[in-house]
Amino acid sequence: MPSDLDIAQSAELKPIAEIARAMGLTDDDYFSYGKYMAKISLDVLKKLADKPNGKYIDVTAITPTPLGEGKTTTAVGLGMALNRLGLRAAITLRQPSLGPVFGIKGGAAGGGYAQVIPMEEFNLHMTGDTHAVGLAHNLLAAFIDNSLYHGNPLEIDPYSVSWPRVLDVSDRALRKVVIGLGGKDGGVPRESSFDIAVASEVMAILALTTSLQDLRQRFARIVVATSRKGKPITAQDLGCAGAMTALMREAVKPNLLQTLEHTPAFVHAGPFANIAQGNNSILADQIALKLNDYVVTESGFASDLGMEKFFDIKTRYSGLTPNCVVLVATIRALKMHGGLGRVVAGKPLPEELTKENLPALEKGAENLVKHIENALLFGVPVVVAVNRFAQDTDREIALVEKIARENGAEGAFLSDVWAKGGAGAISLAEAVVRASSQPSKFKLLYPDDLPIKDKIERIAQKIYGADGVDYAPAAEAKIKQFTEQGLAHLPICMAKTHLSLSHDEKLKNRPRKFRLPVRDVRAAVGAGFIYPLCGDMRTMPGLPSVPAGTRIDIDANGKISGLF
Repeated sequence: MPSDLDIAQSAELKPIAEIARAMGLTDDDYFSYGKYMAKISLDVLKKLADKPNGKYIDVTAITPTPLGEGKTTTAVGLGMALNRLGLRAAITLRQPSLGPVFGIKGGAAGGGYAQVIPMEEFNLHMTGDTHAVGLAHNLLAAFIDNSLYHGNPLEIDPYSVSWPRVLDVSDRALRKVVIGLGGKDGGVPRESSFDIAVASEVMAILALTTSLQDLRQRFARIVVATSRKGKPITAQDLGCAGAMTALMREAVKPNLLQTLEHTPAFVHAGPFANIAQGNNSILADQIALKLNDYVVTESGFASDLGMEKFFDIKTRYSGLTPNCVVLVATIRALKMHGGLGRVVAGKPLPEELTKENLPALEKGAENLVKHIENALLFGVPVVVAVNRFAQDTDREIALVEKIARENGAEGAFLSDVWAKGGAGAISLAEAVVRASSQPSKFKLLYPDDLPIKDKIERIAQKIYGADGVDYAPAAEAKIKQFTEQGLAHLPICMAKTHLSLSHDEKLKNRPRKFRLPVRDVRAAVGAGFIYPLCGDMRTMPGLPSVPAGTRIDIDANGKISGLF
């Protein structure tokens, strides 16, 4: 089997103009970035306002191993399979961060014969959106320190500044820094930090905005510090919101690419799923749904993170109604949850996970059952996709299918798209069409007017299976503060590990009899959510001992190698 990069580089791409025209777009509706990428004008939404939306499919997963279980590959393959059925379908994905690309995971364009292309541009700079996010974020950081330097007219408490700097590289040495050194002209010395760009609130806002005007308003509401009297200091107070929006004028437009089978791929925004909302942009989905019969999107990590946030945060601001959930599972991950093996990114899969073991699989399937239950809580039908690997046996797959049906799913269907492209997900696509034709019963997990603690506890108990929530004193104080500031109506964006349904990555399968500790609670007022912190969350990753970037190179003809 050739590598992902070999497959992508040998593919025949269509000019992006052909992909756009096939959806009914005119030359005035998009702006080409070279021959194979484009940005879509937001005016398309006004032009197509009266056109009905297509069906809206969310691809999520069981609790993954550190290797990931193939959500993106499945989403890409499903979109291609729907087109093979004669339906007009598109996919919508997040743009990958360069941190993982050069770190452990490598690229994020899918895999095998289910990829978005051009793969190199997808995984590297693409149209520069993430760089624009970093510039807008760091401009605001510079405005804060400039205000402190020039007499501090807003009376900012330097110890309250919560706005770090960002860059899209994994660099643990920058997690904590001291800035303002260099004497009188070097600024005001203080402790600060760096986050990776995709953890920025600017990125979260890009993914949740619905227009350029809305983007400007959200930037204005960003809270970066408090005054010495406790008043919130915003980007608007610093006079920076307008300039930030100007930097994001082009980045707010969704990007159009294609898959290996020329299915339209809208790629836009990339917020983290264990810290932020973990979903691609509302604008990309809105445009794709006007142009297609089916839109397949993907939520980061498992149903307890990306999917829950997709439903409780993204749909709140978009007004869009999902029709079906595709829950990706792998035999290897279910056997891991059943107590076999220790999966470590960058190391070979433990041998016991490659051999048939029905008892371990059945035990680990408790994790699958919980994720099915999570989707059904929102009133959305669930189709399980078994992402097949060569070592999986027919008996193992049959057992997963039986357990899925017995616990409320529409069934479990093979996803063999890595090896076969869209042809490897025809039965899955047919099941998605059937499930999506059911009358919508979608419902949110909690209403806006529920108190902050009640929202947190409903997520913890209903989605994670916790017995309750324990709040540290800092968290209690913040909840009281945000309630007094009139922010209690905002949805909740839980920050926790993706490797367990709980807060503790060591608790595999379906943890029971645990309480969720909330050590702090913060507000992303511009993005429009409150995020409790459960455990020690890293907002700046580090590189492994042998970074993926060591394999990447380019020859004299400009051909990239080693990307994935």
